[in-house]
Amino acid sequence: MNDKRLILPVLSIALLAACTIGPDYVRPSAPVSPAYKEGLNWQPARPSDHLGRGNWWATFGDPELDRLVAQINITNQTLIAAEAQFRQAVALSDQARAGFFPTVTAGIQETRSRPSGTTGPVTGVAPNKRTIYSTPINFSWEADVWGRIKRSVEAGDSSAQASAADLENARLSAQAQVALDYFQLRALDSQRILLERTIQGYAKSLELTNNRYRAGVAARIDVAQAQTQLKSTQAQLLDLGVQRSQLEHAIAALIGTAPSGFAIASAELSAQPPAIPTGLPAELLERRPDIAAAERRVAAANAQIGVAAAAWFPSATLSAAYGFQSATVAQWFALPSRFWSIGPALAETIFDGGRRRAVGDQAVAAYDASVANYRQAVLTGFQEVEDNLAALRILEEEGRVQAEAAAAAQQALDVSLNQYKAGITTYLQVITAQATALSNQRSVADILGRRMIASVQLVKALGGGWDAAALPDPAELRRRAESGRSATSR
Repeated sequence: MNDKRLILPVLSIALLAACTIGPDYVRPSAPVSPAYKEGLNWQPARPSDHLGRGNWWATFGDPELDRLVAQINITNQTLIAAEAQFRQAVALSDQARAGFFPTVTAGIQETRSRPSGTTGPVTGVAPNKRTIYSTPINFSWEADVWGRIKRSVEAGDSSAQASAADLENARLSAQAQVALDYFQLRALDSQRILLERTIQGYAKSLELTNNRYRAGVAARIDVAQAQTQLKSTQAQLLDLGVQRSQLEHAIAALIGTAPSGFAIASAELSAQPPAIPTGLPAELLERRPDIAAAERRVAAANAQIGVAAAAWFPSATLSAAYGFQSATVAQWFALPSRFWSIGPALAETIFDGGRRRAVGDQAVAAYDASVANYRQAVLTGFQEVEDNLAALRILEEEGRVQAEAAAAAQQALDVSLNQYKAGITTYLQVITAQATALSNQRSVADILGRRMIASVQLVKALGGGWDAAALPDPAELRRRAESGRSATSR
């Protein structure tokens, strides 16, 4: 094993291992505007320096929402699946990293053999059967001469980072969906409370009409119209129960609870959309986890080009074996039974029918696709921000106008009811005024709910306070994966 003839090839392999084939990663350009179009026309309701990092939902100041969102990290099954996929991505990265190290195997074997009678020293003489006992230890190490393993590790780490961003995107999506369902439910509660108050008023109107009919100052048609108005409004109230139940069941599923054992007490939606600072469009590239995931997949695809390119160059392997081998058990581990071998090897593929070229073309095409997906993710992000900025701006103005319309409709109803009591108008005018007032009041509640929903969607479109700086490095990837495994085992 002291043969000096091995030194030169081994040193040559070590020196060549400094090479790295393939393009170094450069983040692709993306279409970024200097400012949000709608942001120029939209003003927050009140000053605010920062969107809350992490617990963004606390900005809405609703303890019930805080309680529901807090359960997402514990029991949401989609989030648990995303965490498992993250650990899978880290494990794949670890598999690639293992290529830097040698493979050592050990074994024990017994071989019983009988050589051919026509290949021995004396043809036609049957050779003796024999048994060989072996205890080999084999060592094999492929030098990363052209950076194939290095690029594979780069691809694995980038994919694991993309999976970490996917996990955060799944978390943000689940949190936002709970908030969306919750505010829709509260908007229905507001309409439900409104309908209940309206039904009480309609019941009094029916009583008034009955009294006037019995007194002979109102027609029977007035009573029928009052009954129709009351019953149709009661039907509207019952119909809200279907939507509310479905939203309640959806929230239960999101927080990992069986709908049969889950309920949210009814409460009127009285909150106003909070101030949400948008920042600069360029910041969106760092604040949205889905964009960060798309960018990391570009880096992984870039590294795969290097992996494919390295296949065109010869591979260098250093192999060694050591152990004991004997024809008898008694001498199996005796000193004369030792054996060893060591030596480097170079191997180059001469012909593969175009396989390497096809793999390289596939890697380049995958990179081009990932760049396009990244740029589309950026465009989609800008669209979602602009959409919700526009929604908040327009709905705020619509809400103000609708509130004025509701106030005017209530005044018209009061006048119509007083005129009916004075006997100078028919009950049909009262019915019309009641329907108009109720419709406008329900629209006020509906617009407030839509504004709250647009606020949640804007927070989600802005990344929910997340930042790409939170992406873990390779060491942190493994620490998080280990933490996830420990939590699962518990």
